[in-house]
Amino acid sequence: MITSFLLGSWETIVEILMLWAAYYMIYLLIKGTAAEQVFKGVIIIATVIMVTRGMNLVVMNWLLTRLLAISVIAFLIIFQPEVRRGLAKIGRFGIFTGERETINEVAKAAAILAKKKIGALIAVEREVGLRRYIESGVGIDSRVTSELINTIFSKNTPLHDGGIIISNQRVEAAACLFPLTQNPHISKTMGTRHRAALGLSEETDAVVVVVSEETGEIALAVGSKLTHNVDQKNLAHILEKVHTPKKTKKKYLSTFVRNIIAKNKVEK
Repeated sequence: MITSFLLGSWETIVEILMLWAAYYMIYLLIKGTAAEQVFKGVIIIATVIMVTRGMNLVVMNWLLTRLLAISVIAFLIIFQPEVRRGLAKIGRFGIFTGERETINEVAKAAAILAKKKIGALIAVEREVGLRRYIESGVGIDSRVTSELINTIFSKNTPLHDGGIIISNQRVEAAACLFPLTQNPHISKTMGTRHRAALGLSEETDAVVVVVSEETGEIALAVGSKLTHNVDQKNLAHILEKVHTPKKTKKKYLSTFVRNIIAKNKVEK
């Protein structure tokens, strides 16, 4: 009986599975952004529409159907940046073609800034969206180059305070405000940039590169851990590893960073 039911309804079952797969994919693309809650609201409205249709509530169903249509249009207009980012992610498998170039540009910029002892704070978005932090800064939306990063953090520019956020091989914004770590066990001598880098790594899975203005030291915050004394070569390698498909955990990443630093000290 069950077999005959499945054979007779296989088209409906396949359609339901495809719809849920599409909904789930869209949710993954906008997860961690401001659009996430709105998308959940749209799903709730769609579910209520199906219930009212089954209960033959004609007036209620008519009103909710019109509301759903308006909601979808408003969603596409208001959250255009998130939709654009999501469409860009659809074509990704593993590492983007231009991601290695972006990583090299970040490492190159960090090395130049460290040599000049110019403070810098660079956050690279991973799976968790950084939209709320992007909105706290000044929009840039430009290709990632070491020249651009160095220009932003030059002391004579109005955008050198705060951090920059890189997403999908683009510098999304500069002068962004990051949350300071509330960890009571960190050294009280730690500067604001390092506290902000650690704070962002505690609230998101972003990778944050810090250049100290006092010492020229390059540090890396990831997975609520801050690793000091990272040189340019190791930084590029670590960033590339971090941006591979997310199969590793935060603990592994921090251990990976520490092992590279230890190996580098032994070689020196």
